[in-house]
Amino acid sequence: MLIKKINSKYNIILGSNSPRRREILKKLGFNFNVIVSNYDENINFKKYSAEQAVKIIAEKKSFDIQQKVSAKDLIITADTTVLVNDKVLNKPQNKKEAKEMIIELSNNTHKVLTGVCLRSSNKKVCFSSTTKVIFFEINDSEIDYYLDNFSYDDKAGSYAVQDWLGILKVKKINGCFFNVVGMPASKLCNKLNIFL
Repeated sequence: MLIKKINSKYNIILGSNSPRRREILKKLGFNFNVIVSNYDENINFKKYSAEQAVKIIAEKKSFDIQQKVSAKDLIITADTTVLVNDKVLNKPQNKKEAKEMIIELSNNTHKVLTGVCLRSSNKKVCFSSTTKVIFFEINDSEIDYYLDNFSYDDKAGSYAVQDWLGILKVKKINGCFFNVVGMPASKLCNKLNIFL
């Protein structure tokens, strides 16, 4: 089985502080340690497409971590962003910005893009995954309740699909659900075959 072989061949390093990515890897059955990259995630989205940008950021995070690990390590890094009406929504800087983002998502379709980089001492694979998400309308009182009672500041687009706002307001998802959570799980496993 893939996961058993990867666990025995490599020390897996997840280069992310995201509890959601940690949970996905745990549920898949991977043994891993966490080392957080110091790479500054800011990138000029005008110079690159959103799909290119998330892959570049994941790759830069992985390169940063590679300097700190051994030859037997397999590094997994990722970056997620939200795209609505050709506008990139990253993590909000404050509550006002979070509210503006959610207003844009309300009664609208957006894309969630995750870039992933897998790196060993002699191989590197970078890829991305895109999922379309359609929201029902979200009224002002619902937005205010969400922002007052739930964590939004560490999430691209100011929401998590598995939390209150996502559970209440997601109308339809076209693509990988786990990509919206932060890691395209099935595609990740498919790409890991290259490292066996």
